[in-house]
Amino acid sequence: MEDRIFLKYIPLDKSWMIRVGVLDIINGYTDITAFLESQDSLSDDLKALYRVSENWNSNNPLDVGESATLYRFLKFASWKLGKDKKFILRGTLKDRKICNNPEIINWSLKELLTLDNGTSQWASASVLLGNQEKIANPPYKLQLTYDAVKHWKERRACKKCWLPRYDKTIERQAEAFLQLMKTGKTNFVPKHSEDYCFARAFDLITPEEGEEKFPSLRNHETDRIKEMEKALRQVERDNIISSKDHRVTWAVAARQISLKKDYTIKYPSALNKSFPKCLDFLDYCKKL
Repeated sequence: MEDRIFLKYIPLDKSWMIRVGVLDIINGYTDITAFLESQDSLSDDLKALYRVSENWNSNNPLDVGESATLYRFLKFASWKLGKDKKFILRGTLKDRKICNNPEIINWSLKELLTLDNGTSQWASASVLLGNQEKIANPPYKLQLTYDAVKHWKERRACKKCWLPRYDKTIERQAEAFLQLMKTGKTNFVPKHSEDYCFARAFDLITPEEGEEKFPSLRNHETDRIKEMEKALRQVERDNIISSKDHRVTWAVAARQISLKKDYTIKYPSALNKSFPKCLDFLDYCKKL
């Protein structure tokens, strides 16, 4: 689209940064710490990555915040490397059902993909820790892990640091939203589970289709299938968005703006998990 001003609101890609960051951490590099320290705006998950990068070589417990990705990656690394690390979990992560079986370090990627409602995070952890097994047509985030490992190794072989990436998932959603605002239609297609809430908010997918395509939706910060329906009903009834799930909140707020309807976000700080400039972006959209 011609108007690219919105890109200044797009955050760093936390999935990519966590992957190259964990590779730095387990291989003794400190670039991730220095890079994150230099940033003026970080999502909560990347703040957690910064904390653990500082404490990995200490006896301090690792505060992973609310990041299940970071927790699974470093838990797997702790088991694999015999580190016996302790972890601090916060927010909804404390109540989520997450595998706690150290024997999974010996499992195949196919077996790991059956854990925790089919998340690819355990398989990704195994790849980050050296598993060279390849899976045909891997889940989106597992392919991202393959790409991150390849990129990291190629850059390190040339004695260079990895390159950061910005969040293509949020960028695609933001661009689709602006397209919808300007033209009344969008060609947005959900590619993975993190697209579900946005797609559902604009009736681009049904709950039944979401559950069939993305079974891991049942075990994110919330059960996102149920949470989206609850949030859509509530905002229609009361003009309030009270979900603590960052992707639900962003998606429902965007829907309200597109419909020119009022809304109040009860927990705006939840947006900091992945999209710290979300409120600024929403204000920008309201002025269009």
